[in-house]
Amino acid sequence: MRIVRNFLLGAIAALGLALPALAAERAIIVLDGSGSMWAQIDGKARITIARETLHEVLSTLPDDLELGFMTYGHREKGNCSDIEMLVEPATGTGAAIAAAADKINPKGMTPISDAVRLAAEDLRFTEQKATVILITDGLETCEVDPCALASDLEAQGIDFTTHVLGFGLSDDEGQQVACLAENTGGKYLSANDGNALVEALTTTVAQVVQAEPEPVPEPEPEPEPVADYNYKPTASLSEGGPDLTSDYGDLVWEWYKPAADGSQGEYVGTDYNSDFEGALEPGDYIMTAKVGYAIASQPVTIEAGKIATPHFVLNGTILKLHPLPSEGADVDENAAVEIRHAGDYVTTNYGDTNLVVPAGALEVDVSIGEATVTRSYDAVAGETIDEDVIVGVGRAEIASFYVEGMPASDDIFIEIFGAAKAIDGSRKSVTYNYGSDVSFELPEGDYVAVYRLRGAEGEAPFSIKTAELTEVPLVLDAGILAVTTPGDNYVEVFGAAKSIDGSRKSFDYGYGPEFQTTLPDGDYVVFTRIGDGESETPITIKGGERFELTVEAAAAGKSK
Repeated sequence: MRIVRNFLLGAIAALGLALPALAAERAIIVLDGSGSMWAQIDGKARITIARETLHEVLSTLPDDLELGFMTYGHREKGNCSDIEMLVEPATGTGAAIAAAADKINPKGMTPISDAVRLAAEDLRFTEQKATVILITDGLETCEVDPCALASDLEAQGIDFTTHVLGFGLSDDEGQQVACLAENTGGKYLSANDGNALVEALTTTVAQVVQAEPEPVPEPEPEPEPVADYNYKPTASLSEGGPDLTSDYGDLVWEWYKPAADGSQGEYVGTDYNSDFEGALEPGDYIMTAKVGYAIASQPVTIEAGKIATPHFVLNGTILKLHPLPSEGADVDENAAVEIRHAGDYVTTNYGDTNLVVPAGALEVDVSIGEATVTRSYDAVAGETIDEDVIVGVGRAEIASFYVEGMPASDDIFIEIFGAAKAIDGSRKSVTYNYGSDVSFELPEGDYVAVYRLRGAEGEAPFSIKTAELTEVPLVLDAGILAVTTPGDNYVEVFGAAKSIDGSRKSFDYGYGPEFQTTLPDGDYVVFTRIGDGESETPITIKGGERFELTVEAAAAGKSK
């Protein structure tokens, strides 16, 4: 009888007890740290599900398993070399790997092939078998062919295997990375929620623990005969449409006991794929079928000696959207695609989007940088929406200089405003960042970059055109003032000129013993308070130069 149940984590321990005392092989888990890992599954980010899975699975590792941990795309955007070994392969690393995963902040590219190659090179110098377990929710984005890499590693004669866990990938996407596993003798496993990811990771880790043991005697046959299946469901996207086939490997079946009022009650089990055949105890159930974000539910009765063949109409549409920054450009893999159905939030995807969503009123926001376009669709069940979405952005690269030809070394606060002013003189803030060299993706239009670095501030207007780069130099015409005081004394810098009421403009303030600020070219007065004494020192700041002032305690008199 095929018993429907959750995969037990105890499989690892059981395998370890049943096998001869052989040294386990070495392995590295490679976790996708690219920006798409913030996409959600059932309201929870994929990176969160991956972290929870690692905590759960790695808590029961055998003592002799040498396991390492690598990630990519977690430190910066757009860098295909952003690959890092966070935990070197060693025994007893389960807790260290789980802790390292908790600190990953997904943001960058998906250099799958280079990460697997680096992991292979790290493992190749052992005489024991070596394995890489890759967990990815996206495809290669760094122009390296994963299939060619796998064939190259296999051709070198390295005793090396790659298992690929496709987390949230469609069937078509899974086929594009499955060759990494198939060409090295590994497995490709698809997972579309936390339970499936736990099962897939447990399965692959258990295979590593086996380490090709000596043949063991065939197990004794089960005392009870295997019963035929009594439950074979089918599903289609639309009424009268074709049944979903193996192309929809992410089809999920769930069943529950009905509550007293006939609603969904106690959870019974989950299984996957369009060709599923199961055996259930006779009785009444509430069954659901789900592909992507389209779901259908109905009551089903299992009768002894009969096969139930319920059919589910998911009322779903295939949504394929390709976000482009401009006409003819490549898909922007960092583009955010937020999908709403009948006004309710469904999910946010990143980059090229290929999902099954509920039919009906769909609204989609596609965002690249600070530009967003909205698409509305009256989606028909069973049909496919396939569209290039041109967001229309240009790039502004802003470089800051103390004076012409002298780059600023400090992080400058830069805020981008729309150039147009409201009736009260205010302007709309678009975005901001810190840094002496920063870039922004903006819709076509006129803008003003407003900057501030301690006592120096100003603004620079610029314009953006779609698909074009605009370089915006910010020349501060400023120098550095460094003030040394006997202790943590109060320091404030005023402009030398007084207004008509005798006041002076304050540019910056702080505390010693080492106070430093950036000031525009001009004349100033440095006010200090040391104990009960106060002093004022006139200074002149020149652009691109450093002025150092030391204030002694004796110099602080009683006058200001």
